[in-house]
Amino acid sequence: MIRIMKKIFYVLSIVAVSLIFTSCAKPPQAELDAAKAALEQAKAAQADLYVEADFLAVQDSLNAVQVEIEAQSSKLFKSYTKAKEKLVVVTTQATELVAKTEVRKEEIKTEVATAEAAVAVLIEENNMLLAKAPKGKEGKEAIEAIKLDLTGITASVAEVPALVAAGDLLGAQTKVNAAQQKATEINTELKTVLEKANIKF
Repeated sequence: MIRIMKKIFYVLSIVAVSLIFTSCAKPPQAELDAAKAALEQAKAAQADLYVEADFLAVQDSLNAVQVEIEAQSSKLFKSYTKAKEKLVVVTTQATELVAKTEVRKEEIKTEVATAEAAVAVLIEENNMLLAKAPKGKEGKEAIEAIKLDLTGITASVAEVPALVAAGDLLGAQTKVNAAQQKATEINTELKTVLEKANIKF
């Protein structure tokens, strides 16, 4: 009987100690703060603009961990081990976003410069094609309209370097891409007109 009582006491002691430790487990506030700070630094580096999908993925992961922490806090036997591990991963991923953002910015700068060069070539070719276009009454009006378009394209592209210098790379990219698309459309239009008129270009 005494042995049985001792065993019961021993088991109850283990349960009691376990209950004390698990019920006193504290939320991983330091790890949570570190993850939030890392994500804020990534946002300050404009990761939410330049690597938006990656940024949102990390943000979702952080939100999920916070939900998990809240769920654990309402339990009698609390365990934040998994939450801590996940927060370390989130912090690492958020920190990596800063480097990814810088890489993407450099890629966009290269893309913008390439597009600028392409537009310059198109404008030069369009002016050459325009000089060969039929000069009839309707043709004259069309030529004047195209000249205005080309002037607008040239002016638009001229604004790109200032946008790049100001750090508005997405704005610069949007503007130069629009200019390239318009210049390409004019190029196609002029070539079609010249082909119909049997004029070599």
